[in-house]
Amino acid sequence: MTSQIGSDATGSRPLKLAVVGHTNVGKTSLLRTLTRDVDFGEVSHHPSTTRHVEGARLSVDGQALLELYDTPGLEDAIALLDYLERLDRPGERLDGPTRISRFLDGSEARQRFEQEAKVLRQLLASDAGLYVIDAREPVLAKYRDELAVLASCGKPLLPVFNFVHSAEQREPEWRDALARLGLHALVRFDSVAPPIDGEQRLYESLALLLESARPQLQRLVHSHALQRQARRASAAHLIAELLIDCAACRHGVSSDDSAEQRAIAALHEAVRQREQRCVEALLALYAFRPGDAAAAALPLLDGRWGDDLFNPETLKQLGVHIGSGIAAGAAAGLGIDLALAGLSLGTAALAGAIAGGALQTARNYGDRLLGKLRGQRELTVDDNVLRLLALRQRQLVQALEARGHAAMNSIEVTMPADTSWREGKLPQSLQKARAHPQWSALNAQPQLSQPQRQEQVEALARLLAQDQD
Repeated sequence: MTSQIGSDATGSRPLKLAVVGHTNVGKTSLLRTLTRDVDFGEVSHHPSTTRHVEGARLSVDGQALLELYDTPGLEDAIALLDYLERLDRPGERLDGPTRISRFLDGSEARQRFEQEAKVLRQLLASDAGLYVIDAREPVLAKYRDELAVLASCGKPLLPVFNFVHSAEQREPEWRDALARLGLHALVRFDSVAPPIDGEQRLYESLALLLESARPQLQRLVHSHALQRQARRASAAHLIAELLIDCAACRHGVSSDDSAEQRAIAALHEAVRQREQRCVEALLALYAFRPGDAAAAALPLLDGRWGDDLFNPETLKQLGVHIGSGIAAGAAAGLGIDLALAGLSLGTAALAGAIAGGALQTARNYGDRLLGKLRGQRELTVDDNVLRLLALRQRQLVQALEARGHAAMNSIEVTMPADTSWREGKLPQSLQKARAHPQWSALNAQPQLSQPQRQEQVEALARLLAQDQD
């Protein structure tokens, strides 16, 4: 949707906006957030970082709707205003745009006021300007003179308050000053932490100033809303795949203590790496850099020793619901184990199960049952770890949706504060995944394209998307 300025194949003219203001108020930061491009321009705490005009285009379905132009910061508006007021010849009373054009044709526009001239040329060539204000700054004379110079171009100006979340913001002072200058339409848009509906408010405010551009601005707002919904759905799908992979993960290990500890450590690392891959995929989805967030050390438990042959989905596959197969071969032992909440399946019951098991049972579970007879155990991921994974990724998505593309600090994914996913049973999709080790990319020879797996991933993704609303 975002591209550098070039030719427009559709032939229709996009709306042109010049982003103007004093040095170091966040003009480039605003452009990064509006274009969702972390590499647009150069962002720095040093003044006068932007020295040339740079543009980006927003398109919907191949049609360019909006062109945004980043301009250098105005540095000496007080002296420029004094110079402009002396340009009228005896007997002349030029209007603002004519006076600005005369200034741009003169030598001072190429020498002393070169930076200011770049800004004014772009504003004259644009339909409107976004005047970015650092709301933390006091309302000084230089800012009033900047607005007077910019108003001389005869183009609509929409003030945009940046850094409004700062404790040092002076928004009431700025509102009063802008009202005195006749600028009553304005918008709050923190480029580092923009509100979810920030773009919508900005474009709706522009539509008040540019009524003829309302249809294309509304189309842009609608496109952004659809993109936001699509990102949320894709994010939910990525998290669902992570949870299914971890729920279905199953590593066999002997009962030797040292072997158990090595297997536990290997499982911990596998889950951590899988979570980090999900983090990186979410960052890419929201157009952030790979290093903008990292999964903190996941406090896994010492592993989940799972006799998941008692999982309801497992029992269903074993034929318990019709009284055949393994259930018929080990009815007594199985009933006792179920009464004890499935803590263990005794050796005698296992022998009976193998003796009476159906062909399908032997194919699906023969190796696992024999492994238990030989003293092997299965290590799986604890339910509480699955809950934590879900909570952390949901928290990351919420942080990414509230993060501007000019933000420089790294997101730290830590223990979330919300209480969802903490109580009750795990979603049915994860309970089913326990019985299907072939569904996990963390196991050997996974079968990730199975329709049953895809069905459960989609069901879980829908549940996660609902939780995010």
